[in-house]
Amino acid sequence: MDRDLVLVKLESLRRCIDRIELKRPKSASELKNDLDAQDIIALNLQRSVQICVDIAAHILSEEPKAPVPSSMAGSFEGLLGLGILSEELALRMKKAVGFRNIAIHEYESVDWNVVFAIATHHLEDFRRYGDAVLRWDETRAKNSEEKSTL
Repeated sequence: MDRDLVLVKLESLRRCIDRIELKRPKSASELKNDLDAQDIIALNLQRSVQICVDIAAHILSEEPKAPVPSSMAGSFEGLLGLGILSEELALRMKKAVGFRNIAIHEYESVDWNVVFAIATHHLEDFRRYGDAVLRWDETRAKNSEEKSTL
């Protein structure tokens, strides 16, 4: 796995989360009436999901035992299978893909109450995802180091 690539993507993910937190209104009703906040939050949530999918695809492409996912959500199933994500976090990330698909393909029908809830209560899922990827990479590097000293 190209660790530098993953670190760059994780930094982009951090910036997206920071941007959402910075521009998130105090209430869902404020979000419903603020087109700029809607755009900033929806775009950065979409980017966050895409970054997580990209990282998953990169990891899965480098792992010989990993199945090729048939969908974006399947990428998180693959990481679950490798022990990188917990079942709960994999499910949350799959739900994030569902949001992304609605935000991109059905933007007019986006429920801003749901977007506000995600932006308020679920940004931690993205942080946990990044932490899980880093923990896995550190464990992988440590195991590789131990094998090379044997």
